[in-house]
Amino acid sequence: MKKLLLIFLSVSAVSLFAIAQNKTNEIAATVNGINIHVDELDAYYKENLFTASNRIVTLETSLDELINRQLGIEKAKKTDLQNDPVVKKKMEDVLFHAQISKDLENELKKIAPTISDSDVKKYYDENKEYRTSHILFRVRALPSPEEVKTAYDQSIRIYTELKDAPQKFEEVAKKYSQSTVAQTGGDLGYLPPTGLSPQYFEAIKGRSVGQVVGPVRTQFGVHVIKITGVKEYSEINKDVYKKILYDQKRDKVIADYFKKLRADAKVTINKQFLK
Repeated sequence: MKKLLLIFLSVSAVSLFAIAQNKTNEIAATVNGINIHVDELDAYYKENLFTASNRIVTLETSLDELINRQLGIEKAKKTDLQNDPVVKKKMEDVLFHAQISKDLENELKKIAPTISDSDVKKYYDENKEYRTSHILFRVRALPSPEEVKTAYDQSIRIYTELKDAPQKFEEVAKKYSQSTVAQTGGDLGYLPPTGLSPQYFEAIKGRSVGQVVGPVRTQFGVHVIKITGVKEYSEINKDVYKKILYDQKRDKVIADYFKKLRADAKVTINKQFLK
């Protein structure tokens, strides 16, 4: 049921716009009295051509999908599916993102051209790309105090053993780590700052190659970490870092947008429920 609802709601904005904006009277098909116009079919067909797929895209297959879509919508309306709580929540998500896109699309398009190589260099000087290995003691998302204490006790014992003997890290990781990369000695490879949990990155930031740090708590558990490498600026993929800077600027634009909305809204927060 949930999967079908997601499929039902996944029709792209481009298709919806085309459906709403048919400009000719030529009819490609009729479904229970509802016409599917030629320009609607053409727009949907062209959209499918630009979407990766393991099937051959033709006008016929595209029309079949539009016919099936109309039949699905008719059945949903007959069963009052639009008032199903799951559907209402998904529709609210669609409206939320569509409103942001409508209001901020032009402003967001201006961001990428403003990001220069010098911006990337400045960011990278403060946020290096490290290669690390880790030993992880897992805790649940909502752990008991005893579970957290056990993980910390284990990590402190391992950290104490390894801080002066980092050459033993791989051996110890294979023996004790609960990470999916335990059998490779805990090696995570090189990852940009955004590829790591914030707490993890802050713990390794500015550290020297070969250094062991810990314990570090993230949402995954408690880590003991060894820094095994750091890239020079000339070695990084600058496009990855331009994307990081784009995301930061985009998030700032969105945050400012909602700050203005909140200024005109009445919002009450009961902080006792945030503890």
